[in-house]
Amino acid sequence: MLTPERQRLILQRVKEKSVVKIQELVELTGTSESTIRRDLTQLEQGKYLKRVHGGAAKLQGKLQEPSMIEKSSKNLQEKQRIAKFASSFIEGGDSIYLDAGSTTFEMIPFLPIKDIVVVTNGFMHVNSLLEKGIPTYIIGGFAKLKTKALIGRGALESLEQYHFDKCFLGVNGIHPEFGYTTPDQEEALVKHKAMRMARESFVVADASKFSEVSFAKIANIHESTIITDDIDEEILEKYESKTSIKVVTA
Repeated sequence: MLTPERQRLILQRVKEKSVVKIQELVELTGTSESTIRRDLTQLEQGKYLKRVHGGAAKLQGKLQEPSMIEKSSKNLQEKQRIAKFASSFIEGGDSIYLDAGSTTFEMIPFLPIKDIVVVTNGFMHVNSLLEKGIPTYIIGGFAKLKTKALIGRGALESLEQYHFDKCFLGVNGIHPEFGYTTPDQEEALVKHKAMRMARESFVVADASKFSEVSFAKIANIHESTIITDDIDEEILEKYESKTSIKVVTA
């Protein structure tokens, strides 16, 4: 089978199923695993798909933005593992910015109770933070229903009043060339501002966010440490030389 025909079959199967394992593509095309891996690398470089652990996946639309409810139920176990690991970087005496997002929300049960203060733009986060007894500040701004985030001019001006030891952000896309992205330009500005006001910045994201590029840029890849879960070694290699990346191992 010629390469163009084989790659056409690969793209067709990815389009049909969204996520496809390498072994399935080997059987589909009647070729070797090494050949399929080369094909996937070429197709990813051409921005036709993205590599994921053990296979390939369909790229999301640049403006595609799941609601908070949709995000909360997706990859929940992975998000909880990342959240627990991310919380281990918080120390007593820290001032924390906790971005609106499903993975950052999962951090709340693991946060230390004593000697921290949390600032957030996630109005869904506030009740859980208060129930845990954590001193909490919520910034001002426009309340965006879909992502349960406070954004806009009021949010940016509110952030000017704070300085953080650490901020934890959710993103929609992580790419070695295009950095951290999200579908909404106003949310991107708020995330970028929080990064600027923090001594250390962490992006918490499961493996599905890698190689994705959304509409609005938040920051360059080197501007934050990435905390993620189980990720393919080939994918990991693309990022390790560009930024600090910490992978949950237990």
